[in-house]
Amino acid sequence: MSAKEVYESWLSSPVFNEETKNELRSIAGNDAEIEDRFYRNLKFGTGGLRGVIGAGTNRMNVYTVTLATQGLANYIRSLGEEKMAQGVALAYDSRHMSPEFAKAAALTLNANGIKTYIFNSLRPTPELSFAVRRLGCVAGIVITASHNPAEYNGYKVYWEDGAQITPPHDKNILEHVAQVTDYADIKTMSPEEASEKGLYNIIPGDLDEQYYQELMKQMIHRDAIPKAADDIRIVYSPLHGTGNVPVQEVLRRLGFKQVFVVPEQEKPDGDFPTVTSPNPENPAAFRLALELAHKVDADIVLASDPDADRLGAYVKDTNGVFKGTFLADTPEYPYVGLNGNMTGALMEEYVLREQKAAGILPENGVICSTIVSTNLSRVIAEEYGLSYVETLTGFKYIGEQIHIFDEEGGKRKFIYGMEESYGCLVGDYTRDKDACSAVILLCEAAAVYKLQGKTLCDAVNDIFLKYGYYLENLSFLVLKGADGAEKINTMMETLRHKDMDNIAGLKIEAVRDYEFDTRKDLKTGEVTGTGLPKSNVLYYELERGAWLAVRPSGTEPKIKFYCGVNEPTLEGAYARMEDMKAFLSDEKNFE
Repeated sequence: MSAKEVYESWLSSPVFNEETKNELRSIAGNDAEIEDRFYRNLKFGTGGLRGVIGAGTNRMNVYTVTLATQGLANYIRSLGEEKMAQGVALAYDSRHMSPEFAKAAALTLNANGIKTYIFNSLRPTPELSFAVRRLGCVAGIVITASHNPAEYNGYKVYWEDGAQITPPHDKNILEHVAQVTDYADIKTMSPEEASEKGLYNIIPGDLDEQYYQELMKQMIHRDAIPKAADDIRIVYSPLHGTGNVPVQEVLRRLGFKQVFVVPEQEKPDGDFPTVTSPNPENPAAFRLALELAHKVDADIVLASDPDADRLGAYVKDTNGVFKGTFLADTPEYPYVGLNGNMTGALMEEYVLREQKAAGILPENGVICSTIVSTNLSRVIAEEYGLSYVETLTGFKYIGEQIHIFDEEGGKRKFIYGMEESYGCLVGDYTRDKDACSAVILLCEAAAVYKLQGKTLCDAVNDIFLKYGYYLENLSFLVLKGADGAEKINTMMETLRHKDMDNIAGLKIEAVRDYEFDTRKDLKTGEVTGTGLPKSNVLYYELERGAWLAVRPSGTEPKIKFYCGVNEPTLEGAYARMEDMKAFLSDEKNFE
């Protein structure tokens, strides 16, 4: 059927309620809007759903959420009664419709005979991952659109290992979701009946305490905090999301006394009224936090996204380490913004160095990172004699590696994982990136360095001086709708067949195509495998340790360009990065 025909079927079907139909009637005659809402079913990708909230097959609403949940329920049922009895844990963030979507999903599972365990209020995504394993569930669902603007919501699925779904479960679930084509086939039941039958359960409050205890176990120098507690000043913003309660609670327990939460952004609010987008990758999201930091003379400024898995950081440059450089992007304030790669490398160096000094760094330790993250992570791991595992983009693949290590029976021990998109994890208590843990470890590091007369800015510079200047950048094109999706596909195919020998003046040494599991060495012509699962990613290995990766986003209408350089000086690295940016901004290079 055409988009217009699907639109008309929604208006005439008894399945959809009057509220939905009234919303659809309001766009009658707007062919472009009807086309966008109904030209496809909202794509259930390898992680779940994400889209604009509203009525339509290409929107996040109770119907698309429960249709996906019916597919998930069918898959769980196919695995047998034992898996059904394990149940599914559910959590949600502060976005509009998040509680409603979570409850609707739970009741669909219940109507299929599957137990559910749901939090009684919003919780961070990493706590959902933690809950899946602690409760022994077969799966988990979290309702969140992460860092996207307020009009979005999303639906992510986790498996019993606590990580987001990976093969074979992602493909199997996707197939079962695709088989549910009629909204009339979605099962549901009343909350009262589900509760009476023991199917709908509220997660007990002591699980929060278990989560807090695990966060505190990751500390290395807890004894340093009381010594610096009166002097170290911390500004934190949950950006209207889920991080506020756990972060404040754990920092208080650890003894930090000078913690200032941005008042305008402290309370949950699905409108995210103080920011254009609640994304800690966006410097604009830090405006209020930096204003407060300047007033209280903070040492560190932190912000987590609404579901508290990503963390952004600004650090005070007391000693003028980066004064006058491009890193000092807030000239009105003495703070330096750290991107996800810098924060990730800073934490990795701190954790490994301090664990080694304390004699607790396992010899069989492993560091994990993704193919689009800084190469500095590998260099740091090698410096401390640890194994390094590279995964596809997405922290779920790092979570998958932790599960593999567990299955090996202790042969390898996960220490730390990071990805460029402002996510990292110390320890294996959960299987997703955790902004709450990152806040705590960065604050500990700030306290330790403060006792040494240093700032975190000094610590970043020490890393550059030790390993070289690694700089990375992410740019993207937003291409919405059916035409945009087609253009993204065309760009990827054009690049696959384009004859290039250099990028931004740097010679291409090898090309990896993860779609076809190939790595071609341009010096020798030898073709080998990538060693990773199939994914629509092109990766160019360049001379001087530079690189470029191109991939369509799995959750947004974007094509993303990641790049990195490595030079002996900051000025040289900056100049090289500007050349890379100029190359990426010229559309002729992709024709």
